[in-house]
Amino acid sequence: MPSTVTSLSDSIGLYLHIPFCSAICDYCNFNRGLYDEALKRRYVRAIKYEIESWTDGRVVDSIFFGGGTPSLLDAADVSQILEACSTSFTVTSDVETTLEMNPESCTQSHVKELLDAGITRVSLGVQSFLDHELKRLGRAHTVNEARTAITAIRSAGCNNLSVDLMLWLPGQTRVDCVKSVNEMVRCDPDHASLYMLEIYPNSPLRDEMARSGWSLAPDEDASGMYLDALTVTDRAGYKQYEISNVSRSGRYSRHNLKYWRYQNWVGFGCGAHSMLDGCRWKNISEITGYIDAIRHRQPVIEARRELSTEELLGDAIFMGLRLNEGIDVNELGAQYGVNLRTRFGPGLEPYMEQGLLIEKNGRWCLTRRGMLLSNEVMKTFV
Repeated sequence: MPSTVTSLSDSIGLYLHIPFCSAICDYCNFNRGLYDEALKRRYVRAIKYEIESWTDGRVVDSIFFGGGTPSLLDAADVSQILEACSTSFTVTSDVETTLEMNPESCTQSHVKELLDAGITRVSLGVQSFLDHELKRLGRAHTVNEARTAITAIRSAGCNNLSVDLMLWLPGQTRVDCVKSVNEMVRCDPDHASLYMLEIYPNSPLRDEMARSGWSLAPDEDASGMYLDALTVTDRAGYKQYEISNVSRSGRYSRHNLKYWRYQNWVGFGCGAHSMLDGCRWKNISEITGYIDAIRHRQPVIEARRELSTEELLGDAIFMGLRLNEGIDVNELGAQYGVNLRTRFGPGLEPYMEQGLLIEKNGRWCLTRRGMLLSNEVMKTFV
């Protein structure tokens, strides 16, 4: 592996799904529900039991509290869940422990308590640094509240902060996009995720767009927004290391690298997915269904499948090409018993001629333009 991103393939990651939200965002398609204190207490007991039922002691170097809004948990809840992880797994001393947080539920005292409980990294869901865009997204915070939250996180002692930002929002122009990204870099996070908004069929945002006459900018403007955003982060000293992710000083998301490098992770909680030793599974999605299964000591896995060698190879290519480092052609081919150049080389030639894909030091890598058209390039591997 390149020296720029350390390989951590011998250890696994843990994903902990916390499904509760204080309000449901108009665009959201994640597995979540409105916060209820009594239900939260039952859920924490259930996820602790599921974690404690895992007894093989594998080495863990990344833990990710996702949601939902995991920051709705008390520090005591987080501490108990992390203690369960340490009981069932061999957690490294330098484990990266990320917790997602929204600006409206962020206070300096709460962040300090979470850091004391074992959180080492905060991922803040800002989504836009323009108030009219936040309103359109149905977000519960303002830009000033986002800035206040970032100050609170830093003042609490967090030295590893990631910010989520969305691009290609309803009614967004390229000028507004650049303004939003510029405001983000002024806040100086260590890491940022820049996602293109996806509008799901049953989301309230789709209905609101129809009522209000909002539309998404044309595809060519979306491409421009993506490139503009990365130009801003480049100039601010961030390094792009994945299609949608940039960081300072090597502050890559260790946990997300598990996904992109097609390494092992285990998910706990309702709707959580896992990928371990070539087997993929998914937990019961519904919150009370998950809790009831735990309470009655019933299996919580609702779907499980062993992947074929072909599926594993395809997924490893798809995920690996998301990274700037790309894939090691010989190493990956040897791992799956395939000569990648013989099998895929002819189909990739047109993309190399167009400057969408390059080979560098024995690795296939998408260029920045290639990342915009990654779905086209990926068709070669289907």
